[in-house]
Amino acid sequence: MHKNQKWALILFSVGVFMAALDNGIISAALTTLIYSFDVSPTWGSWSITIYTLGLGISVPIIGKLSDRFGRKKLFLVEVFLFGLGSLLVALSQLFPLFLVSRFIQAIGGGGIFIIASSYVLSTFPREKQGRALGMLGGMNGIAAILGPNIGSFILQITGSWHWLFLINLPIAVILIILGKMMINEVKEETGTTLDWSGAFLLMFAVLSFMYGLTNLEGTRVWESMIQPEFYGFVAVGLVLLVILWRVEQRVDRKGRDPILPVNLLRHRAFRWTLFIGFLSGAILSSVIFIPAYVEQFLGVPADKSGYWFTPLALASGIGAGGGGAMVDRKGPVFTLLVAAVLCVLGFMLFPLWVETTWQMVIASSLVGIGFGMMMGAPVNYLAGESADGQEGTALGTLSLFRQLAMTVAPTLYAGFIARAYMRLGERVKEELANVGISGDQIPVAEMERLQGTSDIPSLIAEVNEIPVPQVRDAILTAIHESARQGFDHLYTASMVISLITLLSVVFLAKVRKNREETGELNE
Repeated sequence: MHKNQKWALILFSVGVFMAALDNGIISAALTTLIYSFDVSPTWGSWSITIYTLGLGISVPIIGKLSDRFGRKKLFLVEVFLFGLGSLLVALSQLFPLFLVSRFIQAIGGGGIFIIASSYVLSTFPREKQGRALGMLGGMNGIAAILGPNIGSFILQITGSWHWLFLINLPIAVILIILGKMMINEVKEETGTTLDWSGAFLLMFAVLSFMYGLTNLEGTRVWESMIQPEFYGFVAVGLVLLVILWRVEQRVDRKGRDPILPVNLLRHRAFRWTLFIGFLSGAILSSVIFIPAYVEQFLGVPADKSGYWFTPLALASGIGAGGGGAMVDRKGPVFTLLVAAVLCVLGFMLFPLWVETTWQMVIASSLVGIGFGMMMGAPVNYLAGESADGQEGTALGTLSLFRQLAMTVAPTLYAGFIARAYMRLGERVKEELANVGISGDQIPVAEMERLQGTSDIPSLIAEVNEIPVPQVRDAILTAIHESARQGFDHLYTASMVISLITLLSVVFLAKVRKNREETGELNE
């Protein structure tokens, strides 16, 4: 590997870590932000939603731009936008300005991983691409997992949410200076006109579709799907995508450069890769519930539950590095098969075996190694396999599919837990009856609060203050059993998704083998 390539990989890795950290790091300060800006929890959640929407809009377009104007230029622009957004966020005095600044951050941060991965695919020797992609994927995964813990640590040390964003500024400045010096530009700027009509259609289609998905409610999935806030925006997004497809086909026939990868989408292998990328996003989304699982099911105190993310984060880093090396030795399909099997085994252990924290560490580590291998090298390698000079476009499209899954999957997962807690009041009565106490002795208002609560950590803290041991233990047991049911369903669903991923990889292997035998790239 050339010296400049090593420096480029280091700089890209730092940039990927910085951008991926940001969406997780803010979750630790969400309550503080709501209080600071004096907004409702619903509005406060937009600090995360707006970032997600910005990522969804930016990744496919930035991928295309990197193919046209060069990876070095786009990397420097993206880091600048991310740093500018971070500064504006930290200086925001009004919540609307805060949201606009978060959107600028997302536009900057969304493309860094795409640019870094496409740089590797277009410049690194084929036999070394796996390790490099694994390093980038590892930084991306570890940052996403450790974000809430790092956010809590910064808040605890500084006492101000502003430092969550100000800390990005010196990193961004260093990346811009060193990136300008150390990264070699390997892409000539093309002279063709950018497909602006396609770019705007894609932007509004993704924005409408993803906004509709954010209106899904975990406890009322079917009910929320018949609300205009969901089906209206999703329908508009789908209509715009159909129009976009027709427009882009016409652009492609005229020999121009469409924003949508029309030629790539004709490849059956690429379509399977997008589906696997979507599933990998759903798998990654499941692990964000580990702290809640540790606290509500295993009984670890709330202030320590986040630390149990650490084994998972370390395992994902090991998986990403090992998966990259495996891609170089055994190929991307074999690596994905191993990754999917590990995810299936890890998720299966949660409902069938885990009762203690050390058992949880084993199960979550298997999952971490599995999705670390999956998110790092192999899927990105497969996406770039048919790219033919459009690595950024291919990876941007893949990232969009993954982001769509990471938008909708957490809502569906949370629904399993919320529905389990809807029977909490009945379970409390049953547990009290088991120790000879009538549930009728509990005030109706208190029982209704138990039945409808969503703030389980606060409830557990309150229950621990109950002076009567029999009542306290009965309610804690009811919470424990509700948690067991909800999380068992969540991780069973994750296991099923991992199985579907495994089968999809098998189908993809057949498609690739058939393509190699026939020598056809367009299936």
